[in-house]
Amino acid sequence: MIQKPRGTRDFLPAEMTQRRFVEQKMRSVAAGFGYGEIVTPMFEEQELFTIKSGEGIINEMYAFEDKGGRKLTLRPELTSAVLRAYVNEAQMAPKPLRWFYFAECFRYERPQKGRYRQFWQFGSELIGADSAAADAEVIALAYELLKCSGVRFVLKVGHLAPMKHLLSGLDAPSQKQVMAALDKRDMDLLETTLASLDRSYLFASLKVLTTAKTLPEIFAVTGDIPEKTRIEETFGYLEVQNIPFEQNFGIARGLDYYTGMVFEGFADNLGAENQILGGGAYRLAHLFGGKDVPSCGFGIGFDRVMVSLGEFSLETKPAAAVICTPETRIPAYKAASSLRSAGITAVMDLLDRGFGAQLSSALKSGASFAVVIGEKEAAAGTITLKDLSTAVQTEMSLESAIEVIHGSCR
Repeated sequence: MIQKPRGTRDFLPAEMTQRRFVEQKMRSVAAGFGYGEIVTPMFEEQELFTIKSGEGIINEMYAFEDKGGRKLTLRPELTSAVLRAYVNEAQMAPKPLRWFYFAECFRYERPQKGRYRQFWQFGSELIGADSAAADAEVIALAYELLKCSGVRFVLKVGHLAPMKHLLSGLDAPSQKQVMAALDKRDMDLLETTLASLDRSYLFASLKVLTTAKTLPEIFAVTGDIPEKTRIEETFGYLEVQNIPFEQNFGIARGLDYYTGMVFEGFADNLGAENQILGGGAYRLAHLFGGKDVPSCGFGIGFDRVMVSLGEFSLETKPAAAVICTPETRIPAYKAASSLRSAGITAVMDLLDRGFGAQLSSALKSGASFAVVIGEKEAAAGTITLKDLSTAVQTEMSLESAIEVIHGSCR
């Protein structure tokens, strides 16, 4: 028996109903902020991703050569693809551009809870606005997207300026070492790293970045850095919108291209791998041949959101099984069509089973009612409506049956 590839999943109807439900709620929220959907190719030139992350990322991608010898890859993330699309198609468009996306990505990594080789991202990019208001809008959108899904999460917001200020005396490779330790939230590693760089005196100040609860605590160790006003404005805009968040200026974000504000989201039920959102301000367009442009965005690990949510119930549409004999199939088809036009799910037997077997199948399918059309009903132009939860049945017109079925769902 052929199995599905490792790190992929089959989604059966019940699970897909839940996924689509959450997806549609997120789409509605994004639209409410004025963001329009963008779709990019599932595969791109390898260089699109190696140009910012280095050749080493090829080992983490599904990379291949096509029949023309072109080096391509299934997309491992969407921000680069969206900015490539911006450079190709929309550099002259009025700014800012508000785009969102929902699509699958592919990474060759070890599968584990909430982490797969084929996975879905919901995210957005705000292109062409460089302000505290822009930063706050993107964070607010991310917060509302997670909130509407029903997942329980904590949002952490920071800015790279204080960290970069404290590390300004280090060369770029050394800064990366320190930021990597901060990104892992490993204080022992941070202390060891600073000692190896002969910068142990920075430990106390850098630790404040991860533990401080207020902005004055941050600026007490950094002084009045140039970004101070923007940081204060961004936090103020979030607070006036009643967006709950924790400040954390120790967020280093593992990606080199973040330039200012950064934020992350963490959810329940995921163990150590509990991050479901990451984003911030960045500049990428110039890497892909475009003009330099400020951007801010984020990606949500949709699969992790669903794992964190677990099983949940959904309000279901009214459903009826249409039960008939071979001789009454024609009026049964007409009845089923009328039911569907009225917004009622209608399922018909396809195996020419008897009434008893059809009723048994209806009960197993989760239908609430059976619309029975035997020879008597067909001759009278009526149906017999059977409530499958009470076994009460009544002969009536189809129009009356539709009213009863809808009324049961109120």
